[in-house]
Amino acid sequence: MSGRQDRFDLSGRVALVTGAAGGVGRVTARRLAASGAAVAVTDIDESGAVDLAEEIIADGGEAIGLRLDVTRSESVSTGFAAAARHLGGPVDVLVNNAIVACPVPPRFHEAPQSLWDTDLDVIVKGAVRCAQAALPSMMARGDGVIVNVVSVNAFAFFGHPSYSAAKAAIVSLTRSLAVEYGGHGVRVNAVSPGTIRTPAWDEQVARNPATFEALKQWYPLGRVGEPEDVATSICFLASDSAGWITGSVLTVDGGLTAGNALMARSVEGS
Repeated sequence: MSGRQDRFDLSGRVALVTGAAGGVGRVTARRLAASGAAVAVTDIDESGAVDLAEEIIADGGEAIGLRLDVTRSESVSTGFAAAARHLGGPVDVLVNNAIVACPVPPRFHEAPQSLWDTDLDVIVKGAVRCAQAALPSMMARGDGVIVNVVSVNAFAFFGHPSYSAAKAAIVSLTRSLAVEYGGHGVRVNAVSPGTIRTPAWDEQVARNPATFEALKQWYPLGRVGEPEDVATSICFLASDSAGWITGSVLTVDGGLTAGNALMARSVEGS
């Protein structure tokens, strides 16, 4: 791929990214390809996945775009088989990134059960289905990486209880799989982003164009995150540079969960 970024060399690896048609998933797929991986770009939005794969190929990378619905086991199985068939081997690197966007989630007492069902099915059971599809070949080879995309919502309340609970479950799943499959050479880690500037925020920003400006005050680094911040962290965890890291959650949040500077300043000024 032209301009290959060899900082985290993934040459010879086959990577599969869920929820890859937009936002963090899109940039992650491109970053993995830039690092040398052959990438299965998967999403429930087939045209978006195919378009991105074609962009990667046009840039000199290797990719295939596939429709993959993480809520259906048969779709997951078909997607993994297609990735192996077209990219020259089974998946070495799995990035569980699929979510359901909900720009303005209702408060807990107003949330319908369908919202909980959807978040748990897509985020938790979706990751389970994909990990179950990836693990047998990883175990057989004695090598493999799973990176789960969680959220600061897994550790503190920032709204959207069903999403937060689902992401917290993935933190537990990450640690469980790391311990259970470490002896087979499989590493399992997670990245925990804060606010990331993606299309998922478009509806909120349309209502309030100052959204990101208002949010940045809570971040010690003085800005919200960009998809590249998360994608680079995922590539690190997927690479041999992280070869002795497993069961970890890499926080990528500009310092949000490290502490509350505004609270400290209010005390100092009181």
